[in-house]
Amino acid sequence: MKTEVVAYGVGLIAQLLFSSRIILQWIQSERARRVLVPVLFWQISLISSFLMILYGMLRHDPIILAAQLISYAIYIRNLQLLGEWGKLPGAFRVAAYGFPLAAIGWFVNGTAFFSLQTMLTNRIPGGVLVLGAVGQTIFLLRFVYQWLYSERKGESVLPLGFWLVSLIGSILILCYAVLRRPVDYVLILGNVPGIVVYARNVVLLRREIKGLRVEEMEK
Repeated sequence: MKTEVVAYGVGLIAQLLFSSRIILQWIQSERARRVLVPVLFWQISLISSFLMILYGMLRHDPIILAAQLISYAIYIRNLQLLGEWGKLPGAFRVAAYGFPLAAIGWFVNGTAFFSLQTMLTNRIPGGVLVLGAVGQTIFLLRFVYQWLYSERKGESVLPLGFWLVSLIGSILILCYAVLRRPVDYVLILGNVPGIVVYARNVVLLRREIKGLRVEEMEK
């Protein structure tokens, strides 16, 4: 019971941080009337992802753990593309690389609170796990897509496809959170506001793209 309380505490903090980055991005985009991605978005994402890695281990949820480990690496890469990674204190960068590795080693070794063995014998129904895996895979692919797109552009960018994939993936993860037993209220809290913001960004970007096309035609 104590472990579950700690898990929910860690998960709630992570999701509140995730929500804050989305709200920050949303507010700045609404003010500019176009989609913007501040550096702080990626910095908050990195910290939130680390907390969600811990949450996934405490909850013995393979779906959350696998997705967050990959996302964590992508967040670091985006900070590197923005030229902001090198500006962070050296101790923070070393910790950012080392903490997840140490946590995973601890998890594999096993403790009274969490262990890889317990996760492998979880009681989540197979069909629900598949739904969660599909949702997280789609949700993760948004950052793989964004990463490849940014690498091609040579700068950190969040294109229209990123927001469309985010919307679809978030809806599927929300379904997984509701169907999972016990219900995962942390995932529900994290995805409901996200769905609203993703949909709004799709509208903003489509409007921006349409405006650019009109300008090109007028020229």
